[in-house]
Amino acid sequence: MKKLLSKKLRGYTFLVLAILLISGVVLFPVVTNYYVLLAVLVIEFIVLLLVISYFYDKYIKPVEKVAKTMDKLLQGNYNARVNQSMEGTIGEVSSKVNALARNLSELTISEQIQAEQLTTVIENSESGLVLIDEKGYIHVVNRKFLSMFGKTPQDYVGHIYYDVLESEQIHHTVQETFLYEKHVKHLFSVDKNGEKVYLEIVGAPIFNERNMLKGAVLVVYDITEFKLLEVMRKDFVANVSHELKTPITSIRGFSETLLDGAQEDPETRNQFLKIIFDESKRIQLLINDLLILSNLEKDESKIHVEDILSDAIVADIRPLIEQHAKRKEIEVEFPEDMALAFSADEEKVKQVLINLLSNAISYTPEQGKVSLSISDEEDRIGFHISDTGIGISQDAVPRIFERFYRVDKARSRNTGGTGLGLAIVKHIVELHDGEIKVDSELGKGTTFSIYFPKEQR
Repeated sequence: MKKLLSKKLRGYTFLVLAILLISGVVLFPVVTNYYVLLAVLVIEFIVLLLVISYFYDKYIKPVEKVAKTMDKLLQGNYNARVNQSMEGTIGEVSSKVNALARNLSELTISEQIQAEQLTTVIENSESGLVLIDEKGYIHVVNRKFLSMFGKTPQDYVGHIYYDVLESEQIHHTVQETFLYEKHVKHLFSVDKNGEKVYLEIVGAPIFNERNMLKGAVLVVYDITEFKLLEVMRKDFVANVSHELKTPITSIRGFSETLLDGAQEDPETRNQFLKIIFDESKRIQLLINDLLILSNLEKDESKIHVEDILSDAIVADIRPLIEQHAKRKEIEVEFPEDMALAFSADEEKVKQVLINLLSNAISYTPEQGKVSLSISDEEDRIGFHISDTGIGISQDAVPRIFERFYRVDKARSRNTGGTGLGLAIVKHIVELHDGEIKVDSELGKGTTFSIYFPKEQR
């Protein structure tokens, strides 16, 4: 701009000199007095300077200021403004330039906000996202995708997808998306830290305003949890079917035998009827536990919280547990003088303790020992059930709260267990915002520690 101004000034100077030269040539033959000629030329020079100065300040300088402002706008400085007050056409132009600058500034701010919002959404999406252009180059990968496949954005962005994405299934998805120009969905699995992760990938084509293919976006979902839930559902159905099949088969078999004539023998009839009764009771227990578990798992499941004392709960369950232990000649120890107050659903707390103590007795050999102790810990109360039973292996501990999972299947069935007791215990403890811990050693015994908050939120 300075160079441009200097050129303009040189141009004005040459113009004045040219006018003076022409005037001198024209007046030289007419004016004989050189002093008069010189005076005329000086006066003409001054007048020309005043005219040019006025013209420059009135018209040229405002245009130059508008031009400078436009240059700044073109360079991306949308805060630039024409600050000089002007009139006429130049004033209108400067006002419109300022209005344009304000609009560009607001538009830029709006675009920045939208870009930041879009980046926030993409980066915090729970699905992996990849943007690929029509030539196969990767432009965007989000944080979730990096957590799924590792590496850094620099390892993906700017590279052709088949050079940096190792999964053949992803390659097929991209190729089919470009080939068929429609949404494509595939399922595949990858090994991550020694574990199998199940993924679903969806490829969606991107078109421009002329409906020409400009690229594709890949969305990768981690469906491992859903797969595991599906496996658990199938296992649950299979386990329920298996648990019901055995007693139903026994009931039907013995009933048919009785109908075929065995009922004529009193001893055989009584024996078979007892078996039928025991098996029907087993079905009833299973159905009851399934109903209890179903109610506990409902979202609207609630607990009836009231102020209770630990010694009152122990006193209520003690006769039942002692009767159970007496049949196996197992010694049971209960805490004495431990009246700790806390808020909980009394019936559900009793159910937890009965389930755990009954399990302890069932899995403890005759002449063994089972004990219940209570601890007072700051803002919670702990119930500890210990036994000298068969114990649990460390690899089985994480699974013992699964429905129908049994540490010792033969022993559990012999004791009439349904395989749902610990699942019920876990749900009741979770409803109370409590905690359950297991400490066990094979052949030496197990300790279950249940913690309930003293005050429910």
